[in-house]
Amino acid sequence: MDLVSLKLSELLHCGHLGRISGLTIGTKWLFEELQLLVFICSFMVAAPIFGYLGDRFNRKVILSCGIFFWSIVTLSSSFISKEYYWLFVLSRGLVGIGESSYSSISPTIIGDLFTNNSRTMMLSVFYLAIPLGSGLGYILGSSAKEAAGDWHWALRVSPVLGITAGTLILLFVPEPKRGSADQMGGRIKTRTSWFCDMKALAKNRSYVFSSFASAAVSFATGAFGMWIPLYLARAQVVQKTAEPCTQEICSSTDSIIFGVITCVTGLLGVVIGAATTRLCRQKTERADPLVCAVSMLGSAIFICLIFVVAKKSIVGAYVCIFIGETLLFLNWAITADILMFVVIPTRRATAVAFQSFTSHLLGDAGSPYLIGLISDALQQSYATSALWRFLSLGYALMLCPFIIVLGGMFFLATALFFLDDREKAEKQGVTHVKGELHSDANSGANPVRHRANRKSQSAKSAQELTQAVLAINLLVCLHRLLLATAPLI
Repeated sequence: MDLVSLKLSELLHCGHLGRISGLTIGTKWLFEELQLLVFICSFMVAAPIFGYLGDRFNRKVILSCGIFFWSIVTLSSSFISKEYYWLFVLSRGLVGIGESSYSSISPTIIGDLFTNNSRTMMLSVFYLAIPLGSGLGYILGSSAKEAAGDWHWALRVSPVLGITAGTLILLFVPEPKRGSADQMGGRIKTRTSWFCDMKALAKNRSYVFSSFASAAVSFATGAFGMWIPLYLARAQVVQKTAEPCTQEICSSTDSIIFGVITCVTGLLGVVIGAATTRLCRQKTERADPLVCAVSMLGSAIFICLIFVVAKKSIVGAYVCIFIGETLLFLNWAITADILMFVVIPTRRATAVAFQSFTSHLLGDAGSPYLIGLISDALQQSYATSALWRFLSLGYALMLCPFIIVLGGMFFLATALFFLDDREKAEKQGVTHVKGELHSDANSGANPVRHRANRKSQSAKSAQELTQAVLAINLLVCLHRLLLATAPLI
């Protein structure tokens, strides 16, 4: 029972199932389902709450409180002993709350500081933190585990940095008025109820389809982050260039290489995606969803090639991973920009919250477990064969390219309705502004003076914009680093 508890504690904190050997499928299924249920339920409860609060109250205070909370939880969880494995389940749920706070609010602050191509560029800078933090997480998790001989130490570094980031948020990030960057002057005062917001989002076809496409991306990245390093390690065993690992702590070379590739391709993908979108906007107004669709369909081709060449050439597999991930990561910032275009400022936090929730629920919350379950089922009859363990995992991972193609189809559907939904959002904003301007005219307010004051305020906040983006960017980087360390340990 002690062995089961130890393995389970590792499993629950990592959030993944198939890496654990020596447990029956039924036991693994039960414990994994419990962990996933707690994480998803905590995120499900927290996301709407933070979305609601983010549309109505001071966002940077909520943001900072969220990062302080999950930093403390993460640090505390590293001291939990194997006898209290159930606390790992609880800690994963609390981390889900912290993730909800930042993922629901951060993009909306940037959306209210910039607009059009400037917003695309700044969202790209913001989303650069995702691959950077994830890549560093792979490296940090593996290095800390090997250096200390204990995976707990990987969870004792990022909380200190996280608290630092939270402090920077409070000190340097301005709190812009909602809609200020969309020529609404921050004058939107009319807010609808939460149920009215949800009803409007459900009818927003561009938002719905892009959310499903985002879930497809999350599905693939979650599965890759867990299983690709192991798949490449098994490939080297089949090629007889490496021996099977029978120790508790194995070499993390493949994890480090994959982490570096993830970091580099994420950076390239976000930059290329932003530049490509700005260029294509000169040709078509549907550039944003079309660029996402083409990149995902192209990514599926190279990801399929991974499983073709891995048996013969590890270098060839890494090349396919590099190209496939670069194309896959093209749409991160663009997807957020699509949301900013088609959703009015006063319900953007709610929209981001539910898009993030959908991405986790249908994506990386279950994809690693599903891939591991399929692989285990395929290799049951030939469990002792190294070749079949390699092939069964490859066959299971082949599900990812099909999901990516489905995501590309969702982006094509988004392109069909993008212009109509964007026009509806702009009309709603104009209606709010006209009402406020009419009220100012009746009260004797001077429109010229108001425009001059607004221009002065914009000039004053220009220096704060870079500080805001960098501070929030650091927050996301550290959070992704935290989330990425656990799956590798």
